[in-house]
Amino acid sequence: MAGAELPLVLLVEDEPAQREVLAYNLEAEGFRVVQAANGEEALMLVEEAAPDLIVLDWMLPLVSGIEVCRRLKMSPETRNIGIIMLSARAEEVDRVRGLETGADDYVIKPYSVVELMARVRAALRRVRPATMGLMLEYDDIRLDAETHRVYRADKVLKLGPTEFRLLSTFMEKPGRVWARDQLLDRVWGRDIYVDTRTVDVHIGRLRKALCQHGGEDPLRTVRGAGYALG
Repeated sequence: MAGAELPLVLLVEDEPAQREVLAYNLEAEGFRVVQAANGEEALMLVEEAAPDLIVLDWMLPLVSGIEVCRRLKMSPETRNIGIIMLSARAEEVDRVRGLETGADDYVIKPYSVVELMARVRAALRRVRPATMGLMLEYDDIRLDAETHRVYRADKVLKLGPTEFRLLSTFMEKPGRVWARDQLLDRVWGRDIYVDTRTVDVHIGRLRKALCQHGGEDPLRTVRGAGYALG
């Protein structure tokens, strides 16, 4: 997979040694990783980097992990980010509190790194299925992320690599409106400068590819906001 396609994991852990071990293992799994050592830094990085998943320690300086989770799940812009909460709190009441605050999973310290990586993969299958090699379907469109093929009404469509990544993004969250800047970050990557008008060009190519065997254009232009599938 190209770098822009790899899931981005935000690792929030205040113990440097533990953070280094987890970052190493996440990168070994093939994920991009950004790191934060406290809750305030985590909230800032969520806004800047738009991670797909957060591995979040409960006990953090400045802003606790449970408060970071609460704030993110209250916001429409961030509520769909997957969160795995790490905590030494093993009581049932603490696990329930973490999950009710919005965490998708709750892992008790000390934990097995192998098990944690399995939980990360499971969470990413929910939030970024295309990057985990799963089949995506929307209406009569099927995208096979493993074989890199797209079908519409069982007919193979010819798509360029950029159009394939655009379609993957749309099919992971049908109905969501993506701004041009968000598509640039997700499809091209944050470290590459591309003019926002380039997005419009590739959207046009994607539309043409999706309708090459007929059928209505499934992409929707939202004036002043961006594009959506359906």
